[in-house]
Amino acid sequence: MVLPLIYDFDRDGMKDLLSTWNQPAFRVNQIWDGLYRNLKSSPSEWSNLPSNLKTLLSERTRFEGLTPVDKLQASDGQTVKVLFTTNDGHPVEAVLMKYDQRRTLCISTQAGCAMGCVFCATGQMGFFRNLTSGEIVEQVLYFARLLNMEHEVLTNIVVMGMGEPFNNYDNTLAAVDRLNDQRGFNLGARRFTISTVGLVPMIQQFAAEKRQVNLAVSLHAANDPLRSSLLPINKKYPLTELIPACREYVEITGRRISFEWALIRDINDRPQDASELTELVRGMNCHINVIPLNPTGAYTGNATAISRAQEFADQLNTARIPCTIRLRRGIDIQAGCGQLAGKYTKMP
Repeated sequence: MVLPLIYDFDRDGMKDLLSTWNQPAFRVNQIWDGLYRNLKSSPSEWSNLPSNLKTLLSERTRFEGLTPVDKLQASDGQTVKVLFTTNDGHPVEAVLMKYDQRRTLCISTQAGCAMGCVFCATGQMGFFRNLTSGEIVEQVLYFARLLNMEHEVLTNIVVMGMGEPFNNYDNTLAAVDRLNDQRGFNLGARRFTISTVGLVPMIQQFAAEKRQVNLAVSLHAANDPLRSSLLPINKKYPLTELIPACREYVEITGRRISFEWALIRDINDRPQDASELTELVRGMNCHINVIPLNPTGAYTGNATAISRAQEFADQLNTARIPCTIRLRRGIDIQAGCGQLAGKYTKMP
């Protein structure tokens, strides 16, 4: 029998668990504070819990759903990637990126991915399973502890790692809610960004919930034939459905949406591509993030030169479509989504 992961409990679930152990309700706050404020990783670390409760926590729950098996630091010292394995042996990646005052963590929501985006190492790997909310949370707490030892704190979380977050919607948002909880980890909602390849029904649901969490959509092409060749999900949710859903999100929430665009040489980095993108999003409160493609072994496309990336961004900005070039980080440590895990995993 697999013991329940402590990070899978929300506050109500923790209260119910302790009730079955005949523990007073105030113990919930003590455990919650220990987990999410004091970043404790073992029952033995609590000094304010009775020994019988620490024994129950040790014997009836587990504090490790993910085991770190590899840790790489980029030569610039600003990017750290950790490969974990789940208890059932699946790979999960998370990447910490340091930018001036920001400490941004990219986390995963699935082991593998079913979306099959051709240039993505995770998509090339295939899908294994959804992560639980606790396994998603645990990635964050692992890096929060590392930063705490350096007297630093996480400032931003991007849900852009392995997997499609909106294909694991409930667990992803439960994890975000737990990390956003003011009584616990207390990371502000606007410091989270969730990225989707464009699951229209889930974008609509997310919009209806009117969350303050940021939304990014992996676009990469502004016409259906090209986008379908890069992102197979476009065949199910073409641009004629995706873009109206994005506009609806902006209208309902009043929030700006971001579009991600991996620049692939001579594929989607040409002036006509920028022109198509301009017309596609014109009038929408949006921002375009472009980044030269991270190389993967199973895709033959090449990254756009930085000069051409700048021309692409300049064309959009001139058309009053806000566009920023994101720096590629951690190329020497396979920091792109799924790249390190792929070396440890046989393709399904």
